Amino acid sequence: MIRKFIIAVFMVTSLAATALAAPYRNIGSAEAKALLDKKRNVFLLDVRTPDEYRQARLAGSVLIPINEVERRIAQIPKGRPVLVYCAVGSRSGLVAGYLTQRGYGEVYNMHDGIVGWYRNGFPITR
Repeated sequence: MIRKFIIAVFMVTSLAATALAAPYRNIGSAEAKALLDKKRNVFLLDVRTPDEYRQARLAGSVLIPINEVERRIAQIPKGRPVLVYCAVGSRSGLVAGYLTQRGYGEVYNMHDGIVGWYRNGFPITR
């Protein structure tokens, strides 16, 4: 009986901690560009594959493919804003959620990805 109670308390506490974690913010590429222009300390995280990264990327971005984020999380600084992007925003949304659950405070997901960035005429590095 006590064991079930302890397990139930643990589960409720875990769910509450997840719910209270600061959610990431979905922003479009235009807002992301303004953020990067305004705040020079943003950590720009590309979670695409190495092949995608070689084809085109945002200047100053750091490549940590989505399948390596958990293993390489120590390379993502906690004391800086983090802007996560991928091709169209789906992978980056998963990573942004993961980071907020791990205690990262200011996390942004570029929901239109590098495709939206390019369509807006913003510069890319090849």
